[in-house]
Amino acid sequence: MKLYYSPGACSMSPHIALCEAGVKFELVKAALQTHTLADGTDYYEITAKGQVPLLELDDGSRLSEGPVILQYIADHAPGCGLAPAPGTMERYRVMEWLNFITSELHKGFSPLFRPDYPKDAKELVSANLMKKFAYVDARLEGQDYLMGAQFSIADAYLFTVSNWAGHVGLDLSGFKNVEAFRARMMARPAVQQAMKSEGLLK
Repeated sequence: MKLYYSPGACSMSPHIALCEAGVKFELVKAALQTHTLADGTDYYEITAKGQVPLLELDDGSRLSEGPVILQYIADHAPGCGLAPAPGTMERYRVMEWLNFITSELHKGFSPLFRPDYPKDAKELVSANLMKKFAYVDARLEGQDYLMGAQFSIADAYLFTVSNWAGHVGLDLSGFKNVEAFRARMMARPAVQQAMKSEGLLK
C-alpha cells in the first residue's frame, strides 16, 4: 500500500492507523502548495481532488477521504481493535465520531488557515470551534478515549485535528479532558512513529 500524505495534515490520522495496524506501507509526500510529489509528478495526475490522504492499494485502486480510509484500514486489520465489528452499535458510534470530527472540527479549521479570510470572520469561526471542543471535552470526561478505554480510529482523527489548534491561535488548554487525551495519544508508540516519519518529532 501507499499513503499519500502531507506532514501534519489530516493524512496523519490514517498514517497513525497504519502504524497501529502494523502493516507494511509506503509513504509518498505530496506538497499541497504546489501539488507535486518529490519526483516532480503533478499530484493531480494521481488524484483529481489534489488532496490528502489518498490510499493506493496493492491492486492499484485508490481510496480518498480520510474517514473512509480509516474504516478501510480498521476492517483490514480486524485483530488490532481499531474499530468495533461492522453492524454493532459501537461501530456506528465510531462512525458518528468520524462524521462529527470531519464536518464540525476538520472543516471548521479550514478558514483559519486562509490568510485572506477576514479577521472578524475568523473570530466567529474560532468561537464556534471552541464550542465544539467543549462538547468533546465533556464526552471525554472519565474515559481515556472517545469510545471509553479502547483506542479507535476516531481517536487518531481527533488527535490529528486537535494538533492544528496551536497553529491558528486556538487555545485548548482550558479543556482538561482534551489535554489529557492529547497527552495519552502522544505516549502511543504508533503516534510517535507517524509523527517522526512526517518530521514532526525528533
